[in-house]
Amino acid sequence: MKNDKLKSRKNVFLLIAFCIYFVFVLQLFRLQIVDPHWKDSADSNAFLQQTQYPARGLIYDRNGKLLVYNKPAYDVMIVMKEVTDFDTLDFCSTVKITKEEFKALVKKVRRNRGYSKYTPQLLISQLSIEEYAVLSEKLDNFPGFYIQNRTLREYTYPCAAHALGSVGEVSKSQIENDSTGYYVQGDYVGKNGVEKSYEEVLRGEKGYKIFLRDAHGKIKGSFEDGKNDKDPISGKNLILSLDIDLQYYGEQLMQGKIGSIVAIEPATGEILALVSSPSFNPSDLVGRQRGKNFEALNNDPLKPLLDRPLMARYPPGSTFKVLNSLIFQQEGIITPSTRYPCSCGFVSGGLRVGCHAHASPVDLRYSIQTSCNAYYCYGYRAMIDNKKYGSVQEALEVWKNAVVSFGFGYKLGVDFPNENRGYIPNKGVYNKIYGERGWRGLTIISNSIGQGEVITTPIQTANLAACVANRGYWITPHIVKEIEGGELPKKLLERHQTVVDECHFEPTIDGMERAVLGGTVYGARLDSIRVCGKTGTAQNPHGKDHSICMLFAPREDPKIAIAVFVENGGFGATWAVPIASLMMEKYLKGEISPQRKWQEERILKASLIPSIYYQNAKKK
Repeated sequence: MKNDKLKSRKNVFLLIAFCIYFVFVLQLFRLQIVDPHWKDSADSNAFLQQTQYPARGLIYDRNGKLLVYNKPAYDVMIVMKEVTDFDTLDFCSTVKITKEEFKALVKKVRRNRGYSKYTPQLLISQLSIEEYAVLSEKLDNFPGFYIQNRTLREYTYPCAAHALGSVGEVSKSQIENDSTGYYVQGDYVGKNGVEKSYEEVLRGEKGYKIFLRDAHGKIKGSFEDGKNDKDPISGKNLILSLDIDLQYYGEQLMQGKIGSIVAIEPATGEILALVSSPSFNPSDLVGRQRGKNFEALNNDPLKPLLDRPLMARYPPGSTFKVLNSLIFQQEGIITPSTRYPCSCGFVSGGLRVGCHAHASPVDLRYSIQTSCNAYYCYGYRAMIDNKKYGSVQEALEVWKNAVVSFGFGYKLGVDFPNENRGYIPNKGVYNKIYGERGWRGLTIISNSIGQGEVITTPIQTANLAACVANRGYWITPHIVKEIEGGELPKKLLERHQTVVDECHFEPTIDGMERAVLGGTVYGARLDSIRVCGKTGTAQNPHGKDHSICMLFAPREDPKIAIAVFVENGGFGATWAVPIASLMMEKYLKGEISPQRKWQEERILKASLIPSIYYQNAKKK
């Protein structure tokens, strides 16, 4: 009995001892693993780990011209635990900030995500070389302050801002969404353009150096002679498909205009030029003035930050007739010899779609040459109301799917982060508006001439030109030609086949060439080069119509396909055609012929920005 009591007491003592041991182990786990506070404290007393940032990859154009490189910059870091009394005014004077700005910066540091007073925190970013030189001489006077070597982007040319993109400080949301844990507060990241879409390629890998401190916190040198240091790995270089001379020329031509130019090499899908106007100098978004300059650009009523080639959306206008001519042939609605009448337009009952004066009746080739509205109204109505499809709904679905196969309606999948989709209506749209039995071909006849509900982006129109040039297929448009030591994503090299057979393209291309030789695209003629094209005039409910043109050349073995959109430019032939033609001549011949210098001068001097924009700017 007595032994049982002793055994019971022994078990109680063992249980108490085990509980105490478990509590100690749990506390040690919390201190050493879960809560980094004490580890940070201990490490910061003995070591200083300084991040070594990699050089960001360089960017070249297709001809090997350097577009983007790096220049040294310096960040001021602060370890709050180490800060002791110092001359605040002297520090502020050295880095050229006010005392109030200094207090605000310190307050911001304490609010940072992942803030620790034992580890370096970013206080001031991007000191210039001159500012760094002055501060480094006085650094011993400011305990707890360190200089972190960084790099900033530098641009060789004052153009291609939207295509190249910019680099800025990583945001809180980007840090939170970064599953790899690569980014911390104060890091830089690609914000848009190529810099963003190829961020992981360009950024490289961070390294670090570990320094040993003495009992007073002063750095005594490298820890274990740098055996535990890690060198940074530089980012990979990119070669773009962009031709920077063509890009710069395009931006000059678009000065004083709102719109865009997209040029593509048809055989590869490589983007040769991507002009958005108005634009800005990419150097404006570099350095400590980035925030101020960004705000000014963001508040500009002309919206220079809008990447119009990929984001702006317009009715395609008469350029869409090229696509409809191909679909009608494929579906057996027309043949190249099919003729429709045109009495200055299409008339059916009380409905009239106007057209300019030209000979009648019209066949396929002549309809493209003269951009006849009536021809496509007849053809579209004949397809949508055709009983072979069973219903107008199914006829529209066949038409819509054919249009989508040319890259319309959805995103093309370009290697940019901000591409917009177009819009091609389906049967559900019209069933909802008119009811299942409330519509037919005449109800939606505007789709036949690229108006109505049809919406496209400039890059989709350029892609249509490339697709026609290729006689029925397109490669996903992309701007990166080569990654140093790597391969492009396969999706960028994918060949997309349309539903239209190759045999139907030649009659349409005949019409496009005739339009250049003696039709609405007459201003695009080039000596010794067979050019094919189509104009467009997109209705604009807010002012003057938009001027549109798409071209490709040469007719056989095409080297360039191009689309030009000039907002408020009126007829396609007035502004879009000469701009597209000059771009094409510049690329194919390297210079503008003396006989066309007058045309170049006319475009360069023209200002087409409506006065309403300037009035809005004055109000702001």
